[in-house]
Amino acid sequence: MTLSTSPASLPASLERVVQRFQRVSDPKQKYELLLWFAKRMKEFPEAEKLSEYKVPGCASQVYVVASLQDGKLLYEGDSDSQLTKGLLAALVEGLNGLTPVDVIQLQPDFIQSTGLAVSLTPSRTNGFRNMFQTMQRRAIALIDEAT
Repeated sequence: MTLSTSPASLPASLERVVQRFQRVSDPKQKYELLLWFAKRMKEFPEAEKLSEYKVPGCASQVYVVASLQDGKLLYEGDSDSQLTKGLLAALVEGLNGLTPVDVIQLQPDFIQSTGLAVSLTPSRTNGFRNMFQTMQRRAIALIDEAT
């Protein structure tokens, strides 16, 4: 079963991120919000910037690691582009604390609800999908490790 991704059916943490973007109508302000998310990202250690953590298919250098704490996902990451880092930070904020199954069942089309998709370049939209899919693959890998 796949979860519907209308904002009302999103996990609460992801719904809060979507609603934050919905409150901003101006594309420039949406970009400023992405930069705000980027600034809030926890410092990512240089030693973790390994090829195995790199997100494939992104024009920017993007790294994502995932771990489980009490059955809940904890993502961390970084990017050399501030806007891409903001997209990653929004995903991290929206997906941290969910179970791997919750993340695996989500579809990336919730970005449409944020209003970002219309103002992102095709390359950044593709990067967003690649980051999201990488986070899902890391969730699957953690399930596999646990079994």
